[in-house]
Amino acid sequence: MEGYVQLENGLLLSALGKWLRTKERRFSHRLVFVPETIGAVAYINRNFEVLKERTIAGFVLTCVGDENGFSFLPSRRGNTLTDRICRHVLYYAVGEYREYSFLDRGSDERQYCSPGVDLPVASIMRSKYGEYPEYHTSADDLSFVTPGGLQESFEIYQMCLDALERNEVYRTACCCEPQLGKRGLYPTLSTKNSAKEVRTMMNLLSLADGETDLLDIAERLDVGMWELYSLVDILIAHDLLLRM
Repeated sequence: MEGYVQLENGLLLSALGKWLRTKERRFSHRLVFVPETIGAVAYINRNFEVLKERTIAGFVLTCVGDENGFSFLPSRRGNTLTDRICRHVLYYAVGEYREYSFLDRGSDERQYCSPGVDLPVASIMRSKYGEYPEYHTSADDLSFVTPGGLQESFEIYQMCLDALERNEVYRTACCCEPQLGKRGLYPTLSTKNSAKEVRTMMNLLSLADGETDLLDIAERLDVGMWELYSLVDILIAHDLLLRM
């Protein structure tokens, strides 16, 4: 809402900040609490150079507290790392969601994505601002914003931030397919999922060419990126996968 930070957005950002403090991270994360529009303009003006130099991905948190379906508003370019992560998480974790055009923008992405600033900033929302009757009315209250809706939004943004942290480029450390049995990576007991797990592991190794990031590998394998995290850790521990 114009002129102040919406309550549910501040709650979610605070919760994400508290959660981030418990995690080992590759990146620093800057949490910005500002009034919409004027606050973002002032913040960009005061931090322009560092934002341009250091921003890898960014999210505008708005309209995150109701229990309607998820929606997504991309950055101006539409193909940044932020956009890729948002689409991936929503597709594999939620399934159905509504994607808007950047031309439907209305929150602080107007400032962060403006020409000359052009940061990779996007938004995952529940009901998009201006698209539900309670917006900017007295009905936009705690009967519309619910703990369950906020929790689901929190979990989706957790997945986005995890994906950002885990999205590295890897290279297979050996030529040709490795022998998994002697490394204890080949199952000794056949189960319903054992063949699939081995195939996913071998496919991960075959796509880790030192140029393709984990997000792209997950999409080529048609799985949520988080399904590969433990495999990546195992393969690194056995010297079969190298970080670039």
